[in-house]
Amino acid sequence: MRFNEKELVSLSRQPSEKAAELGMRGPKKGDVVKKRLVKLVVNFLFYFRTDEEEPLGALLLEQCRVEREDEQAFSIAFLDEAERKYLFECDSQEQCQEWIDCIIKARSVPIPVPVFVSFLSPYSYEFMRKNLIFYRTEIHRLTGKDPLEQYGISDETRFQVNSAFKPVSKET
Repeated sequence: MRFNEKELVSLSRQPSEKAAELGMRGPKKGDVVKKRLVKLVVNFLFYFRTDEEEPLGALLLEQCRVEREDEQAFSIAFLDEAERKYLFECDSQEQCQEWIDCIIKARSVPIPVPVFVSFLSPYSYEFMRKNLIFYRTEIHRLTGKDPLEQYGISDETRFQVNSAFKPVSKET
């Protein structure tokens, strides 16, 4: 999956759900723990040098596993690359647990569509399906109504994504 770099930088400047200076070790052998400003925005975990405004990188928290490593550290690994693990060291047990909880919550948030550039054509079925699901979820969140209900297709499996969207019952 590729992302629009300008949109990612813009997203990194948005208000964050959580931000702190943490010790961070990358996934490569020989990486050492370095102080980084870590910022959670929507479902991206951005990391910065503590004295810079541009992010060094970003982790899309979709399909990741978060594990507590010890009392004050947790790790993030991705399901398709389980051997690549990012380690984060916190100042306290409480801070560590807060980060784990926030990341778990952020994993289920859909990618903001302007940031997402499909590795497939923008006219591909999968690209359009992801956009439909994203906008359907947003409309439902804002209005409380399922926009597909009027077409009688709201319960079709192809328009569902995990449990992020719960169709409105027809009785209400």
